[in-house]
Amino acid sequence: LVDKIKALTDAKLKSELDLSFTRVDLARGKLLLLEAHNNYQTSLAALSAILGYADEQDFQLVEEPAAITAPALDVLPLIQQALHQRPEVAALQNEVEAAQEFSSAEHDLRRPPVSALGVVGEAPVRDNHIPNWYGAVGLNINIPVFNGSLFNARAKAADFQTEVNRQKLSDLRNNIARDVRISWQDTNRAFERLSVTQQLREQASLAFDLAQSRYNLGLGSIVEFSQAELQKTEADIADTDAQYQYRLTQIVLAYTISSPK
Repeated sequence: LVDKIKALTDAKLKSELDLSFTRVDLARGKLLLLEAHNNYQTSLAALSAILGYADEQDFQLVEEPAAITAPALDVLPLIQQALHQRPEVAALQNEVEAAQEFSSAEHDLRRPPVSALGVVGEAPVRDNHIPNWYGAVGLNINIPVFNGSLFNARAKAADFQTEVNRQKLSDLRNNIARDVRISWQDTNRAFERLSVTQQLREQASLAFDLAQSRYNLGLGSIVEFSQAELQKTEADIADTDAQYQYRLTQIVLAYTISSPK
């Protein structure tokens, strides 16, 4: 475009002002390109570190071919899925069950232990008045009376620990439900933003085409054309960013509910 405007300026068909505005836009575009390249290199360095590489890797990015799908209409199935699949919920649930079993065992210690001992045998050499076999049974009951209420204290401590684990599990479930709701709402907002940015992109493209035609016919100014070009660029960037932001919210939601996809 700069070369075209310069040729028209040399032919006295456009003014030096038009050429100056065009060069300003070119310089602005180069700055944006440098900034985008710097952000790209920074992202590569961060990705390399996350994947465990000491040096920056030159990854070849591939556009995801999957079509954009609408988010779930209801959040409740997602919450149930998260509560069922999140490993920390299963781990804490196992801790609660283990604490309940331990508490039950501690309560059983307060019961008197009962033990029995029996013996039976045969006497081959004996007096004729004595039976040829013998047997005996003994029963022992140990009643914990003078132990300083040790077993009661241990049972209460086990009950308290069980209740603590139950509260932890309840808090974890509530936090997971909150996180799923927030991620689901973010996904819905990002999906709604897609249609808005798409309309903005279409309108900006139409305005740019009209401004370019008017400028080529000498009916519009370079300022009008530059403004339309800038708006089109911003609309393109906004639409592309909206698509990636929506995919990002989908990934965050899938991670929140511990989905394998």
